[in-house]
Amino acid sequence: MTHPRKSLDAVIHAPVRFSITAALAAVDEADFRTLRDAVEVTDSALSKQIALLEEAGYVKVRKAFLGKRARTWLSLTATGRTALARHVAALREIASGGPPLGSPPLSD
Repeated sequence: MTHPRKSLDAVIHAPVRFSITAALAAVDEADFRTLRDAVEVTDSALSKQIALLEEAGYVKVRKAFLGKRARTWLSLTATGRTALARHVAALREIASGGPPLGSPPLSD
């Protein structure tokens, strides 16, 4: 038996990235400003975390112009949705007590 913490996703685990992926999981796409306000971070903090999530293949970034103004839209990829689901499942298992006590010792 393996402890569920070993199933946590290191990319998603950071609180801001977890918040971003959870917010994006609830919609098809969100604009940058709406997401920034939803997770209550600065533009620069959101940009940094989005770059990490995009590099991991979890978030898709789409940029376009509306008139003369550049806009950025973000969406969770299929890979990102799967990773988030696994991460949440691991958190739930940990919260429920993890592997039963008295199980044989696990090696790290």
